[in-house]
Amino acid sequence: MSALLGYGLCLGATLVVIAGDFVLKTAVDRGHALHSPAVFLGCALYAASAAGWFLALRHVSLAQTGVASALFTLMALVTMGVVLFGEKVAMREVLGIAMAVGSMLLMARVA
Repeated sequence: MSALLGYGLCLGATLVVIAGDFVLKTAVDRGHALHSPAVFLGCALYAASAAGWFLALRHVSLAQTGVASALFTLMALVTMGVVLFGEKVAMREVLGIAMAVGSMLLMARVA
């Protein structure tokens, strides 16, 4: 159960990092100053994600967290591409995602 909690925290931290990236990118595109609320929000999201990573590392190893982070980022970006931008996922990409999931399963400790 501890590993499941760790992976859940890793997923949450990954999504918060993506949200922070989006907020900061939007702030830069709109020419916001360094002391603007949008930049502050982006930095706060990064800080929250650091807390999430810290908590995740209490439940899973660094190697497991690294693999999970890469997989969750991949899945989030593919989902965003399909849902928000109407991109098509080719068979080659599906196989790549399956291999990423397989790598996470190989890294997972069951005990």
